[in-house]
Amino acid sequence: MRWSKMLITTLRDNPQDAEIDSHKLLVRAGLVRKLTGGLYTFLPLGLRALHKVTRIVREEMDRAGAQEILMPALQPSELWEKSGRLVTMGPNMFTLKDRAERLMALGPTHEEVVTDLITGLLNSYRQLPCTVYQIQTKFRDEIRPRFGLMRSKEFIMKDAYSFDTSYDAADQSYLAMYNAYKRIFSRCGLSAYPVEADTGDIGGKWSHEFMVLADAGEDGIVSCPECGYAANLERAERQVAVATAETECPAIEPIDTPNAHTIDELVRFLKCKPRQLIKTLIYMVDGKPVALLVPGDRDVNELKVRRLLGAKKVELANDATVEEITGAPVGFAGPVGLANPVDIYADQSLRGASDRITGANRADTHLLHVDLARDANVKEFLDLVIVKSHDACPHCGKPVEIKRGIEVGHVFKLGTKYTEAFQTKYLDEKGAPQLMVMGCYGIGVTRTLQAVIEQSHDENGIIWPISVAPAHVALLSLDPQDDSVKAVVDMLERELESRGVEVIVDDREERPGVKFKDADLIGFPIRVVVGAKGLAKGGVEIKERTSKDFELVPAEGAVEAIEQKVRSLFAKLEA
Repeated sequence: MRWSKMLITTLRDNPQDAEIDSHKLLVRAGLVRKLTGGLYTFLPLGLRALHKVTRIVREEMDRAGAQEILMPALQPSELWEKSGRLVTMGPNMFTLKDRAERLMALGPTHEEVVTDLITGLLNSYRQLPCTVYQIQTKFRDEIRPRFGLMRSKEFIMKDAYSFDTSYDAADQSYLAMYNAYKRIFSRCGLSAYPVEADTGDIGGKWSHEFMVLADAGEDGIVSCPECGYAANLERAERQVAVATAETECPAIEPIDTPNAHTIDELVRFLKCKPRQLIKTLIYMVDGKPVALLVPGDRDVNELKVRRLLGAKKVELANDATVEEITGAPVGFAGPVGLANPVDIYADQSLRGASDRITGANRADTHLLHVDLARDANVKEFLDLVIVKSHDACPHCGKPVEIKRGIEVGHVFKLGTKYTEAFQTKYLDEKGAPQLMVMGCYGIGVTRTLQAVIEQSHDENGIIWPISVAPAHVALLSLDPQDDSVKAVVDMLERELESRGVEVIVDDREERPGVKFKDADLIGFPIRVVVGAKGLAKGGVEIKERTSKDFELVPAEGAVEAIEQKVRSLFAKLEA
């Protein structure tokens, strides 16, 4: 491949709308171009890298026994109504109507479609287990598309679905996909970290995310250096010590707190610590108001609330509802003397909490000396808050750490959530109908490509793992019009490609410095330089992208030397 004949346009400056390094480098290296917010065109080099990620995914899915299919991206809304997700995922879905006014959706995922498919295809235990997968474009109406391919409206995803006769058998399918994911990310040169995760809108009982550690990651990861516990911040738990009062709590005392609506304002006004305060937050849980109590220095984890209360939708109540329930403006709610009693749930760390400060359910007023057991009617103590750094690990009790990560894959144990909705059954050995047990497994293919860049780059550009690089070798011709240089370049290109080594020849009439910078920016794993001065000194220069030094090799031995470096780089990924 000749650079002069390819659609390669590199940029010296960062695009103005790019916030993270990988997004900047995707555009600067000429891999993608933005069409509009959340939509990108893949250019030739970017598409070559994307195809390599896709090939690795396909090879490992096939190796794990999954069968490839292709389902429609356009889906009838009735399927989503049957599963109940037209409501829970509705705002994130692109919907449209056909000419018959039938509501359709552009698929953000395919649990409904594949379950409907399998319902009509399989009916005997002899046909199970069965795992199918596809690699296809998905659509999600992101509120704020950002970070390039990380959070876009259109993206390529590999989604797989397993169907089994029992939960034990489903565990084996889950493990097969879990191990396949580890191989996929390793072959892509990624250090991916499996963590416990929330099942979110997909549903099910259990899931793991595969996270790539990166400062620019949108997801928080809670990990314990002592025992290895790891979970997404949305899922993470902590150990808490039950509070015990050393002295009897005084009687409740109202205190005027004019214009002190927030925790910070109260701390300044009362000269107390945030943990002495109890925040009372009114939430709507599937349309029903409830009160959630958390320590003043903590935030509610809404996903935990949804999971623990078995709810489909959890959101903060509006100001009017808060005033109706509490009898006071927002900022003065408390668990004692609500105007309209509701179920009260408190964080587990508040069990035994005494001598605390809460809202008084009156404007500009709070209560001192609140004892929850004595003064409030708490229905249940639950794990309601977001874990913080240095909280106690739920397994060993040692302090946890919080890091940032990029989610590149997710595996779910769905159980019978969808097979029950679609009555997806098989006949067992006795001829009795049984629900199939299901799992689903996703990899963001386009996101994985960008995650590679986010995890592997330097100040000069991308550092591609050789398995997913647009080409293995950048062959730089410093004197394109020199006959001796041209002869060596042609020979190297011909011989290397005959051995399966991918080569892009930079044959442009450009200064050497420009070619060096572009080769480093795009991130080719191996750079080979052929120039008249180098040949006069005894050969061609061979340099790995991660090395500071080059090796001068005679032209007649260069093919073997380059091929050996390519093999060595692949071997490191397979180790």
